[in-house]
Amino acid sequence: MEILIEDHQMLLDSATGYLAKKQNVAAFRALRDADEPLGYDVAAYKQMADLGWMGLVLPEEHGGSDFGYRAAGLIAEQMGRNLTAMPFVSTAILSVTILREVGGEMLSEWGMKIAMGECVVALAIDEGVKHRPEQIKTQAVRDGDGYLLSGDKTFIADGMGADRLIVSAMLEGELALFWLDPLEACFGTSCCDLAPQRLLDHRNYANFHIKNCRLNENALIAKGELAERALTKALCVARVVVAAEQLGMAKECAARTVEYLNTRKQFGVLIGVFQTLQHRMAHLYCELEQTSSLVAQALNAIDENAETAEKLSRAAKAKVAKLGRLATEEAVQMHGGIGMTDELDLGLFMKRDRVLAEFLGDANCHIDWLLREQNI
Repeated sequence: MEILIEDHQMLLDSATGYLAKKQNVAAFRALRDADEPLGYDVAAYKQMADLGWMGLVLPEEHGGSDFGYRAAGLIAEQMGRNLTAMPFVSTAILSVTILREVGGEMLSEWGMKIAMGECVVALAIDEGVKHRPEQIKTQAVRDGDGYLLSGDKTFIADGMGADRLIVSAMLEGELALFWLDPLEACFGTSCCDLAPQRLLDHRNYANFHIKNCRLNENALIAKGELAERALTKALCVARVVVAAEQLGMAKECAARTVEYLNTRKQFGVLIGVFQTLQHRMAHLYCELEQTSSLVAQALNAIDENAETAEKLSRAAKAKVAKLGRLATEEAVQMHGGIGMTDELDLGLFMKRDRVLAEFLGDANCHIDWLLREQNI
């Protein structure tokens, strides 16, 4: 069991109290029932930025605290326990990490805006039904002093309403990352179309169709080795932060199930005394502890720039995908028939878990990568 340093413990205590009170499952239900197009509360997003969460991994000179990815994982885990809907991973993790790696004026200008909660930035990278960031068909070609961009992007987390998109494309045979204003790109032209995409978890996703969209020369933020390094680092850290969110959901499902087993009676006795159910919960507890250690190890490895960070991040994402399915299915089954109803929150956890299991790569994607690394 990991013993947190004092600063991390204080952050965890703050996040636990704030999210449970202000951004809990009931708040998410309200957003879902209202069919909120952004999928999150804008005012609450600003409050989250005021708490310093949007700048956790930003350098201090750009409005952040440079607190590291272990701290971000603690926030994400509590978001998972409360089903908090916020553009945290998309903006504060994926986009900020890319900006940090690229540096320069882009980080100076937009880092402070992100830290203050004044904008949302989303990453547009996936192009198919599965996460395969290396398979990019979107093309950019030089056109005078700018570029023409064409392609299709899908599953853009927090893409609707985003102030900027970071779009991956191939330019002259190399990976390139472009900084794009979706409103400006789509205004008055049929060459671009940003449309909402509905998934199980009722969050904000978008599809983006681009055809000969003209961008100025400043839109190119990274190319070649720099783009590869920035995107690789962003995906590495984001998949572990997502794993932390899934871990939080699994822990909450387990906690709710234990509470139910200790209160529900059948044949005049608490069902928690039945040995079969005890064995199943004991197995789930062991899986939770093992996965918690792996996620913490992966986040700490990233903060320490360890060589094992990439492998650990993929192992954590694969492991938590299997844990999430186990935890949510056991919770639904042990609650019996009511576990399948919308009246209980368990179904909401299950739906969110299934989406996150695919987001940034499913278990098979990362297990295959790990096996290839071992030449198996």
